[in-house]
Amino acid sequence: MSPRDVGRAQMYAAERLVFRMFERAGSARTVQIAGTELTLPTEALFGSVDSVRDYVSRVVSMPAVLERFPRSGVPVAVRSRGGFRSAEYRRVGGHAEIAIPDTREGRWALRELVVLHELAHHLDDGDGPAHGRGFVLTLTELVGTVLGPEAGFVYRVILAESGVR
Repeated sequence: MSPRDVGRAQMYAAERLVFRMFERAGSARTVQIAGTELTLPTEALFGSVDSVRDYVSRVVSMPAVLERFPRSGVPVAVRSRGGFRSAEYRRVGGHAEIAIPDTREGRWALRELVVLHELAHHLDDGDGPAHGRGFVLTLTELVGTVLGPEAGFVYRVILAESGVR
C-alpha cells in the first residue's frame, strides 16, 4: 500500500503556475522570478502520442539522465489514454507506462512539462507518496537536466513559494 499522497493538490497548483509562466514568456522568453531575470527555454509541444513516445525514449537515453537516475534503464511504455482530464503514470509489477490523453480536449497534456512530470514518476525510486519529497526532487532535477538550469530554477522557486515540500 502506498503512503497517502497529501501533496498532490499543492503540487498540481504550483505546476499550473509554472505552465502559465512558460506560456506567457513571450517571444523573448525573458521572465523575472525571485529577483532574477532569466530566459526560459522553449517548451516542446507534441502532435501525437507517438512523438511523446519518441521524446521519452530520447530523454531516458541522455547520458546525464542515465547517470543520475538508475530507473532510466527500466523500460517505460507510452500509450494513448482515454478521456481528457489527466495524464498518468502506472507501475504494476515489472511493467511501467505513461498514459497521455490525445483527444481534442486532452491535447493540453501533449506538452513537454506534463510529459516530464509523468516521467519523473517513473524515475523516482523512492517509496514515499506519489507527489512527495522524492518525486519533487526528481522532477526538479529532471527538468533542470533536460530543459536547462533556468527551468530547474523556476521549478525550485515556484514549488518552494507554493509550500510544496
